[in-house]
Amino acid sequence: MTETPHGQGAALPLTASNPGTGFTQPGYNFYEVVGGHDTFVKLVDVFYDGVADDPLMRPMYPEEDLGPAKERLLLFLEQYWGGPKTYGEQRGHPRLRMRHMPFQVSPAARDAWLKHMRTAVDALELPPLQEQTLWDYLDRAAHSMVNSA
Repeated sequence: MTETPHGQGAALPLTASNPGTGFTQPGYNFYEVVGGHDTFVKLVDVFYDGVADDPLMRPMYPEEDLGPAKERLLLFLEQYWGGPKTYGEQRGHPRLRMRHMPFQVSPAARDAWLKHMRTAVDALELPPLQEQTLWDYLDRAAHSMVNSA
């Protein structure tokens, strides 16, 4: 159980504003704390700068232009971390594993994805607690997408 500010032992639900990281203060919103839209735009831009030239990753993005993929990732991350709900309004439930099934996500692809995402997270220069919170989620998400040897 997560301790609430009032000393009650009720656990808070895991949500974008409380992704299970000990941020239980009422009104805490990770999205806002780390800088909101501009921060997530930078994260996604730096990530896709790496993907664009990666021979393993680039073929996984079928559009000629990476713009649509960038937009989807931006909207997903913003919603997950407590920002606008645009992703859900446009695309419904994320269903991340289902949406990635058409692609062979091997451990090598996971590692390449994580390499580019690590560069992007580092570019944000977040305080250590927020950096670790973001990275822990991204690392777990990447590992859960592996669907081939």
